[in-house]
Amino acid sequence: MPQGTDLAGGIMTGVTEESAGAGDDGDGRPWALRRRRREALLLGLAVVTGCYGYAYVGLSVTGTVPDGLPGFAAALVCLAVVPHLAMRRWAPYADPLILPLAVLLSAFGLVLLYRLDPAYRLEYHAEATAPAQLVWTVTGVAVCVSVLVVLPDHRRLQRYLYVTMAGALVLLMAPALFPGDTYGAKRWIYFGPLSFQPGEFVKTMIAVFFAGYLVVHRDALALSGRTVMGARLPPGRQLGPILAVWGLSLLVLIAERDLGTSLIFFGLFVVMLYAATERTGWVVCGVLLAAVGAAVVGSLEPHVKGRIVAWLHPFDAFRPGSGVSDQLAEALFGFGTGGLTGAGLGRGHPELVGFAGRSDFILATVGEELGLAGVMAVLMLYALLVERGLNVALRSRDPFGKLLAVGLAAALALQVFVVAGGVMGLIPLTGKALPFLAKGGSSLVANWLMVALLLRISDGAGRERAAR
Repeated sequence: MPQGTDLAGGIMTGVTEESAGAGDDGDGRPWALRRRRREALLLGLAVVTGCYGYAYVGLSVTGTVPDGLPGFAAALVCLAVVPHLAMRRWAPYADPLILPLAVLLSAFGLVLLYRLDPAYRLEYHAEATAPAQLVWTVTGVAVCVSVLVVLPDHRRLQRYLYVTMAGALVLLMAPALFPGDTYGAKRWIYFGPLSFQPGEFVKTMIAVFFAGYLVVHRDALALSGRTVMGARLPPGRQLGPILAVWGLSLLVLIAERDLGTSLIFFGLFVVMLYAATERTGWVVCGVLLAAVGAAVVGSLEPHVKGRIVAWLHPFDAFRPGSGVSDQLAEALFGFGTGGLTGAGLGRGHPELVGFAGRSDFILATVGEELGLAGVMAVLMLYALLVERGLNVALRSRDPFGKLLAVGLAAALALQVFVVAGGVMGLIPLTGKALPFLAKGGSSLVANWLMVALLLRISDGAGRERAAR
């Protein structure tokens, strides 16, 4: 594939000369060991932070150190040590920050759920969710380690592009075939007492397909077109892919009323198109198509229209007969109550948000009890994880790996944006789970799968760098 354009500081052209040799003393193995030592130190910090949060919650809620602290600490140590040892064996050259960030976010999510369980038990007589979340965290880490073991080279995924996309389409449309819905949207598949949210895995699968597709068709998609108001639009014959993805995202939105998955699906494709072609015309077309689709579906589909009304007028929920959910209004009250530093873990009333306080509205718990400082800290952790994904793309010399890393980082960034934006009233609510923090096994396992792929790509880039 031609590499004549310097896209986004090197996304498609490779790393710069300065970054290629930075920190490399010519001996690849010691350089890899230094990375793993840094990773071990950061993992220890993540474990200590999680244990401190767990103990703090117990002291705030009951006035005593929780009896489960030793078991919780042991679980966090295992969640950190096992993947770290696997990294030393199967991915020694991988980025040293990705795994500690994922462990820290997962540990903080467990702390938040352990804090919410007593409040939900008193208010709604709800069952505890933190123990199940810990099991799903273990499952996610096990999936991450398994991917590192069975996938020695991420480029093998290129052999199964169309099989991957076919599977993604089946999973994407499967919830529409199941009767009933949950909280207004059809995004779950049910197997007896178990439920599965396929949309969480679809974003990774379509990132794999788009990366392989764009590597092959990049030149055709980058052909010059007409210039309109300073933006060079793509030729009409090349608009087919974006129109097809646009139509599919609208179909998901109409059939399943899943606004979040539709936004992530379409946004991911536009971001990867721009990364592959450096054509602002694709972004312009994507924004226009998204606006048209949102306007049409928002005016015709009752569930989506209701979410838009709740977004525009959140405090109408307190008017009798309005039919507007009060979750957004309660979340905004929580953010306002938290102020700069928050009321302290265990000292707020996040249960007033209702059941969503454990899913997308778990960020409102952070805002109320840890304040603006806590929210910014959480968002910075996500930003760091996204940045490390983009850094992996910059350092990789493999075009497929570059685009796949961009896609995985973009998928995470888009999901955090649509969730945080909805909870803060910036955009309509989507109902997606906040990555790593919110309750949900499908989301947790899917996010650890993304982490595994980023680690594998970064290990490949590190091996190439050490060999030079």
